Amino acid sequence: MSVSVQEADFDAGAEIAALSAGRDDVGAVASFTGLVRADKQADAAVAARVGADETPALQGGRAKDALLAVADDAPPAVQVMTLEHYPGMTEKALEAIVDEARGRWDLYGVRVIHRVGRLVPGDRIVFVAVASAHRGEAFAACEFIMDYLKTRAPFWKKEETPDGGRWVDARESDDHAAGRWDAGK
Repeated sequence: MSVSVQEADFDAGAEIAALSAGRDDVGAVASFTGLVRADKQADAAVAARVGADETPALQGGRAKDALLAVADDAPPAVQVMTLEHYPGMTEKALEAIVDEARGRWDLYGVRVIHRVGRLVPGDRIVFVAVASAHRGEAFAACEFIMDYLKTRAPFWKKEETPDGGRWVDARESDDHAAGRWDAGK
């Protein structure tokens, strides 16, 4: 298990390779890399107009029309995101999340990296990778860790837009996603 909270960027490919290096028992490595987006609220508006269970890429003109419809209503684009944390406490919280995942699934390796400091759209912000014998366990554990990171890890986000800065509140959808794992305890 390896958890890092850092300002420096990371190489997702190298991190994934390290999880299975020298091991012939690893059958799957599932990973997630999160990026800073310029405007997450416009994405939500498009999903609502196009249909939450439909993929905008498959909707062609409907997604384009929805994007144009929300363009005037959308909040200003994020120019900078600053993440803050409590050193020591944050790492312990991340380790507890990984420990809980290890208690639920048979995992051979886990790597979690969360960046802090000043980030701009397109920057990598979080990385979660899980190695196991089977893909189902790897996928489930990776998703579980990411859902719990969004709701249980002590990070504070501030977004800066052309209209000024604002602290980002927790989202109800993140709580809902993490809550589904509580039934599996």
